[in-house]
Amino acid sequence: MTPAPRPPAVTVVGIGADGWPGLALASQDALRGAEVIIGGTRQLALLPGECGGERVPWPSPLRPAVPGLLAAHAGRRVAVLASGDPFFHGIGRALADELGPHALRVLPHPSSVSYACARLGWPVEDTGVVTLVGRPAARLAAALHDGRRLLVLSTGADTPAEVAALLRDRGYGPTRMRVLAQLGADAERHVDGTADTWDTDAACAVDPLNVIALDCRRAPGALRLSAAPGLPDEAYEHDGQLTKRHVRAATLAALAPAPGELLWDIGGGSGSIAIEWMRTHPSCRAVTVERDAVRAERIARNSDTLGVPALRVVRGAAPEALAGLPAPDAVFIGGGLTVPGLLDACWDALAPGGRLVANTVTLESEALLAERYRALGGELVRLAVAHAVPVGGFTGWRQAMPVTQWSVTKSGELS
Repeated sequence: MTPAPRPPAVTVVGIGADGWPGLALASQDALRGAEVIIGGTRQLALLPGECGGERVPWPSPLRPAVPGLLAAHAGRRVAVLASGDPFFHGIGRALADELGPHALRVLPHPSSVSYACARLGWPVEDTGVVTLVGRPAARLAAALHDGRRLLVLSTGADTPAEVAALLRDRGYGPTRMRVLAQLGADAERHVDGTADTWDTDAACAVDPLNVIALDCRRAPGALRLSAAPGLPDEAYEHDGQLTKRHVRAATLAALAPAPGELLWDIGGGSGSIAIEWMRTHPSCRAVTVERDAVRAERIARNSDTLGVPALRVVRGAAPEALAGLPAPDAVFIGGGLTVPGLLDACWDALAPGGRLVANTVTLESEALLAERYRALGGELVRLAVAHAVPVGGFTGWRQAMPVTQWSVTKSGELS
């Protein structure tokens, strides 16, 4: 006989700016019956006196406090308040990670994105969403494309001015900005403008509970950055240590990034391979290892400018600097191939199915790659690029140094 399932330990109730009147009856009943109600101070203040449970505000920082608060109230009827949909950039993930989905009863409310799209007439499925809650504004840069519609989840009243400044800096000053505050509440208010003309005094008057809608428009003459690998070389600050555009595109194709995967970029130079790996999907992660302090700082600036500030820069020489790093899904070696033990350390770090790509322009490193190609297979190619340049009154080809590239997928151990 199958035992009856245990009742959920926690009820998660989504609530909007419209507060108690906007809740469904099931959500209201759950809050009335709770012995403990956990939520943000603003959310708790929206509840009427008929919700008689003990009210517990979340401390800051929130995430580390979740296990202790749940343990302190174990065995009681607990309700947790969430902003809108608990599983859309909300507390739902932390609760599911801690308790498991089976322990939760979730009563969602429309998210701020649903409200915003309803006000704007934007299809939700065609609208990009970037959250800046607890994250640097620089991550917005990776989502900017001419004609794209974006919703930015704001940290507070200062976020619109910060977003406007970033848009101007990245060449998107003509972008129309609409700040939608207190969505769904009687106090709902919209502020309209452009990044170029954004009035910081007006921005300061915006309610902290806001979403920013962007109709992205690139300024005339601003550098166009594609969603595909192979950004223009001038998108990077560099000292010449840069995997050039066409070779970079071929290298990213060989590395084959997929959502959630981690790259090791060995000999980061200007950080271009790691940066474009991370730009392929918001969940892609990368660690770049660079021994030169000036270049390491330059990589950090490039990652910030190009919208992937989460790129981890490790200053040090490989293979020693690889110790303790999380296991990669792919490894790119752009320098130092002849350093003893480097290639073996990178290969050993990969699990079966992991990819390794190495580029070189020297005969010594090319010989090493040819040796590994004979032992392990994969693909060995030579990439040659020539650019048309003036030759007197005519035009001719100028050949760049050819790049030898070895790419291989690990199927077993190094013999």
